[in-house]
Amino acid sequence: MNIDADDFTLLGLTRAFTLDRAQLDAAWKDLQGRVHPDRFAAEGAAAQRVAMQWAVRVNEAHQRLKDPLKRAAYLCELAGVSVQAENNTAMPGNFLMQQMQWREALEEASGLTEVEALSSEVSAQRKARLAKVASLLDAAQPETAAVQQAAQEVRALMFIDRLSEEIDARLERLEDGV
Repeated sequence: MNIDADDFTLLGLTRAFTLDRAQLDAAWKDLQGRVHPDRFAAEGAAAQRVAMQWAVRVNEAHQRLKDPLKRAAYLCELAGVSVQAENNTAMPGNFLMQQMQWREALEEASGLTEVEALSSEVSAQRKARLAKVASLLDAAQPETAAVQQAAQEVRALMFIDRLSEEIDARLERLEDGV
């Protein structure tokens, strides 16, 4: 095992966006069992510190790969394309218009049915964009242009996820009668 290996190699998984969650969890659990600091209690403090570093590294890999957006961003970075979510918020005009329409619809929604309909629409858009990311990143040898397009989709999905959180909060308030 190499602590500097990419997350997929570390967990013994194929490098791809589409992955079997049960297989990911099983690989994580197996590796975590092998590196857990308690297994090294008899070997002293130095061995436990090393085991703790391994345990943290294995947990970080699992957390990154189990989240579709983090996994997609990570795959883009492995392919040499940074998502740059913090400083690249430029999005196509049609996507920005859609975001504005959704936000207006959320503001103007007066009841549970309207907010649920908006939630369904946004959820469908998220699912479609995740499928697009999968097709872009799971190609045998994704070209740089495809990876760049996937990175843009990841940024769009980040916007969508923030909006979904707002929609969920609004649904919760409506269900609580607030």
